[in-house]
Amino acid sequence: MTILVVTGTGTEIGKTIVTAAVAAAFQDLRVAVLKPAQTGLAPGEPGDAAEVARLAGAHVTAVELARYPEPLAPETAARRAGLPPVRPYEIAEAAQKLATEHDLVLVEGAGGLLVRYDERGATLADAARLLAAPVLVVAPAGLGTLNATALTTEALRTRGLACRGVVVGSMPAEPDLASRCNIDDLPVAAGVPLLGAVPAGSGALEPADFQVRAASWLAPELGGNRTAG
Repeated sequence: MTILVVTGTGTEIGKTIVTAAVAAAFQDLRVAVLKPAQTGLAPGEPGDAAEVARLAGAHVTAVELARYPEPLAPETAARRAGLPPVRPYEIAEAAQKLATEHDLVLVEGAGGLLVRYDERGATLADAARLLAAPVLVVAPAGLGTLNATALTTEALRTRGLACRGVVVGSMPAEPDLASRCNIDDLPVAAGVPLLGAVPAGSGALEPADFQVRAASWLAPELGGNRTAG
């Protein structure tokens, strides 16, 4: 697992916090987090990669390839800003370079798997294919997640990409009926294992607390000690 691509079924579902949890779970490794396109932030504001490093610890290197000020899909944000887009080969080259200096590289996408990165319609899936890297899917807990997650994993299979599994990005402290049922139903709908569930609000923890707790949220495949169920 030298390079792992992290995507989601949509936006604002906990990809960054899941990425941070995986990075924190591998405390004994040199970890790099690569954010190909950061949108919605002005220069100098801390982005997703910096947030992963803040939460996960000093063993994490944060790298951002491009930044666009408007909170839009990368291709749209780049076009409106008059800035060059990020292309799949640039993502792949950056990840491969980081892999020569780190034990694990986490590539966190923007939005969902098929969000456009350039005017040719390139997506994070194209970068994953160039890297021959497995993909981790982050999904919400509640109603509607089964269909969205199944569509994402089906898109991965159609493209010949390996899906490592699914992690629930923000599990409520008091889950409703749908969220409770989805813990059992997600791996069936997705056709891949459920590899963890990160509690809602985990990003607000102090970094030291986050680092101690992260392993309990994730399965051993992601460096954790969480058991099934």
